[in-house]
This record gives sequence, structure tokens and C-alpha cells, in this order.
Amino acid sequence: MPLALVLSSFVAASRIGGAAQQYLLAAHKIDPVLVPTVMLGRNPSRGAHGQATPPEIFRQMLADVEADALFGLVDLVITGYFASPEQVEIAADVLGRIKAASERPPVVVVDPILGDLPKGLYVEPEVAEAVANRLVPLADWITPNLWELGFLSGAEIESAAGAAAAARKIGKPALITSAPVDEGEIGLLIVEKRTATLFAHRRLAHAPNGTGDLVAASFGAGLIEGLSPVAAAERAARAASEVVQAAQDWRAPELPIIALGERLVRPTAALRIEQL
Repeated sequence: MPLALVLSSFVAASRIGGAAQQYLLAAHKIDPVLVPTVMLGRNPSRGAHGQATPPEIFRQMLADVEADALFGLVDLVITGYFASPEQVEIAADVLGRIKAASERPPVVVVDPILGDLPKGLYVEPEVAEAVANRLVPLADWITPNLWELGFLSGAEIESAAGAAAAARKIGKPALITSAPVDEGEIGLLIVEKRTATLFAHRRLAHAPNGTGDLVAASFGAGLIEGLSPVAAAERAARAASEVVQAAQDWRAPELPIIALGERLVRPTAALRIEQL
């Protein structure tokens, strides 16, 4: 069974962060190992008060995972939210040790969770700097939202073509959420060295938080399952559309990842696909 190491948040009652990703990965028959960077009871946008994992505990948890000889078995690493630059340094060191322990280096997906519109940066500047300088260079893929892409590239982005140019400026293959699309749509843009493909679907009035987390996990799952990056991105876009539509239909306050199960592994939601 494939193994995924997730370094991100754990939120007990919300389908966001690493807690959401472990359920999505399990639906793909990928064994998730979540090492939490912060622990919360509910979505922090609702006023939750939790606890960031102290760096020494974060380091010890990862050392325990390594002691069970799991580093050599990791197929996929997803990094997400970090509460301190010390955590980022620990994660960067662990990525090096995992690559050294494995005969087949894992796929590393860095989701640079730094901020979004309209608030902008919602981590400490030191954390954002550490993610940009230490984790992005180690990534096989990055999965920023549009605001994060602008932050990392230093570019003002007004179009899908501009987003593709900004991603190439960073120098990493990218899957960009909230890409610029036509009015009434929401887009996912995959950018490789020579190609860029836009997947757009209808924007719904109310979408629970966590779709970016779901997209990163679905995309990473596709890569280690052997899908091409474009096919993995297309499936992730369909899964995001399907889960948001279900949440609206069922009036669910959270993404119904577990209830949908197999539907997110083989989603059928309609997309508009455009080659840039």
C-alpha cells in the first residue's frame, strides 16, 4: 500500500488541512501518516483556539516515524500549514532524510499555505519567508492559491496567462487554485515548463473551506498512482467541483469527503478545459 506523509494542521471537527487530506488519501487506498503542525477543535475562521505543536515535539514525532523505518517507504509528502519557522526547518531536514532513505524518491507536494484574499498574509512573515526559501526549492510540485502565487513570484497577476508566467518565474511546476477565469467560474491551472492547462467549473455561492487542501491531496494521489500531471490535475478539479456541489445539495457545513468516498476517486463533475 502506498504511504503518504502529511505535515500540516489537524482540525478535529472541520474537513480542512491535514485532517481532510488524510480522509481523501484513505479513499485512494493510500496510507496517510499525519504529523500535525497545529491542533484545533474547529475551523480557526470560527474563532477556534488551539495549540501549535512545539518544535521539539514536532521533531520528536517525526523521529518516532523515522524510528519505525517508515521514511524509506514514503511515496508522497504533502506539506501545508506551518506555525513557526522552526517547524519549516525541521520539515526541510526531514525531506532530505526521506529522500536519502528511499530507493525511489517520493513525490513532494508543497502547498504554501501563507494567505489569501482579502486578508493577505495570515502566517507570520518569518514563516512565509521560510516556506519560500526552504520548502519551495525542495518541491516537485507547488499548489498555491492565486494570492500565494503572487506572493512567491512577486508578480501582479490579472489573467490565467499571467498566472502561468508567474509560476514559471518561480521555477517549479505548479497547480494553481483560484486561477483567473470567466465570471461565474472558478479555475484550477496546471503549469509545466512548456504547457499550461486550465480547468474551470461553475462557482457556487457557498463553498466550505478546505477545497485547496483536497486538491493538493487528490493531485498528489494521482501522481503516485501513475497518472500524468494533467490527468491528475483534471481529476482533482472534478473532485473539488463534486464535493462542493454535494456540500451545497446536502447543506453541509463541511466538505463531505467521507460521505462521497469513491465518488472523489472517480469524479464525474463537468469541467471547461482550455489549453493556454
